[in-house]
Amino acid sequence: MRFTSTPRGARLARRLVSHRLHEWSHPYDTTTNDTVTLIAAELAANAVRHGHVPGRDFHLRLTIDADAHAGSTTIRVEVTDTRTERMPTLASPAPDAEAGRGLLLVAALATHWGTTPRVAAPGKTVWAEISTPPVR
Repeated sequence: MRFTSTPRGARLARRLVSHRLHEWSHPYDTTTNDTVTLIAAELAANAVRHGHVPGRDFHLRLTIDADAHAGSTTIRVEVTDTRTERMPTLASPAPDAEAGRGLLLVAALATHWGTTPRVAAPGKTVWAEISTPPVR
């Protein structure tokens, strides 16, 4: 889905992720829903704060892949913005800093995360994956 690069757009993206996970058998009050929703919220907030270009939206993609052979499910969150010159990096903020911990949370909670350049236009996609036990 496409969202405006505003705090409201980031909130809507977070709510959509939680709702979609609930529909995909990961109810609102589960650790999986909470974790993936937090990751999506951080990536969307970063797209708004650091990837914003006036007049351009950010995109969020949520996918789920059940691997019967491996016995696990992988949930992937992708957030694409239109800035190429600001690539995300892990940094340790000062103890009294009010911001700068979002990617540290993503890295701690995700099984894998990374960035890829946007193919069709300027920008980048920041993604994170969570591996969970199979849905029963």
